[in-house]
Amino acid sequence: MATKNLPWIIKYRPRRIDEVVDQEQAKEKFLPWLRQWLQGRPPEKKAALLYGPAGVGKTSLVEAAAHEYGLEIIEMNASDFRRREDIERIAKIAATQYSLFGRKRIILLDEVDGISGTADKGGLDAILDLINATRYPIVMTANDPWDQKLRPLREAALMIPFNRLSERYVVQTLKRICVAEKIECEDAALKLIAQRSEGDLRSAINDLQAIAEGYGRVTVDIVKGVLASRDRQYSPWEMLRHLFMAKYAWQAKRAVTHADLDYITMLQWINENIAVQYSDPEDIWRAHESLARADIFMGRIMRSQSWDLLSYVFDLAGPGVALARKKSKFKWAKYQFPQKILLLARTKETREIRDAIAEVIAKRLHVSRTRAKSEVLPLLSVIFRERPDYAARLAIGYNLTDSMVKYLAGPMYNQVKEHINMLLLRLEKPSTAATIMPASSASGKHKQATLPTSSRASSSSTSTSRRRSSTGRRSSSRRRRKGGGTQTTLPL
Repeated sequence: MATKNLPWIIKYRPRRIDEVVDQEQAKEKFLPWLRQWLQGRPPEKKAALLYGPAGVGKTSLVEAAAHEYGLEIIEMNASDFRRREDIERIAKIAATQYSLFGRKRIILLDEVDGISGTADKGGLDAILDLINATRYPIVMTANDPWDQKLRPLREAALMIPFNRLSERYVVQTLKRICVAEKIECEDAALKLIAQRSEGDLRSAINDLQAIAEGYGRVTVDIVKGVLASRDRQYSPWEMLRHLFMAKYAWQAKRAVTHADLDYITMLQWINENIAVQYSDPEDIWRAHESLARADIFMGRIMRSQSWDLLSYVFDLAGPGVALARKKSKFKWAKYQFPQKILLLARTKETREIRDAIAEVIAKRLHVSRTRAKSEVLPLLSVIFRERPDYAARLAIGYNLTDSMVKYLAGPMYNQVKEHINMLLLRLEKPSTAATIMPASSASGKHKQATLPTSSRASSSSTSTSRRRSSTGRRSSSRRRRKGGGTQTTLPL
């Protein structure tokens, strides 16, 4: 395989165990444990947990051992084992079945501290089941294994610490790479890169490659300039200018990785201004194609929290967009604010009213706000626009504010408001279920209380009249149907 265009962290990764240096104590614990497996004597701890800072050789040691001992390596990342079925589909098969060609295997579960706790509990339990059932050595890596959620893994695994790499070793490695790549370099510049990496060899090699490919040499002045620019964040307009001016992939990637924006907003800014900066239709198409793929990866990240995919977002949104320019010439342009963000700002108040209505509905109907918003709210809006009379009853019954009624009724707001006012006036009047009216008795000497019904009360005595009035009050609903007083009730 051609190695010319490979990232240097892959091109110069250790191939043998003795190439993993500055981690002698870790190797003294790991290698005897692995040899027990190779000799057919599984150790008491069937899994090993290698932990320490990023870029110090944890994964490299496992890969070097697999290469040196001829082991087939089955590698999984944290994003691959969030659920039990993810583990059972891949790792458990590898752990319980023999290789097709009879080769022994080693299973690498990288970055297990990326498990998010409760949401990934099924995946954590499946890892423990896998450790108990495995036929092959299982190696896990983590930067911080001391989280409470990882306690079961700590108890089930042999804990092997990795230390930060010394500055001297990082400088030696960078010097060796410069010699192999025939890159002019200054020792003081390499020392600056090593100091900045704080023992992270992977980060140091990436910095070295970016500077070497961008400038053709590695000097103190260049390193200081690059590292200083990395310390500050780009505003949206600075990010776009650096992105569209970039001549090299690393420059475009640095523009998007240093943007002072959240990732989704950054994609919206780029999307809004591709056509502003590029004039050739094919350039615009290529840039939007790359940005669309970045958006797909961003969607997967948000759905599954697979943040290891973020590097693909940066590659597609940065170099993918910048290098899409083939014919368009760079021009100084006035970059535009994303219209989607402006629209959201304008509709913020409306969306807040909608969410408030959904919350009222959710409490009354005992459903989620999401379901109330998607299923009930559209029907409620139809009622308010088609049946103002019934809408008024709902508005009073649900205690909706004026802004809520206006949102639901739209152009029918005035009609609904009139019905609401009419209902409120009727509710404020005292009940007339039993109205007392004067009437002459048969003798003409006494006043008698009579109910306004179709059947007249007898004028026999005042007590009889009182009993009938009492009876009328107890059965007010029946007498109202015969022409008595009225009472308003709302079907809430």
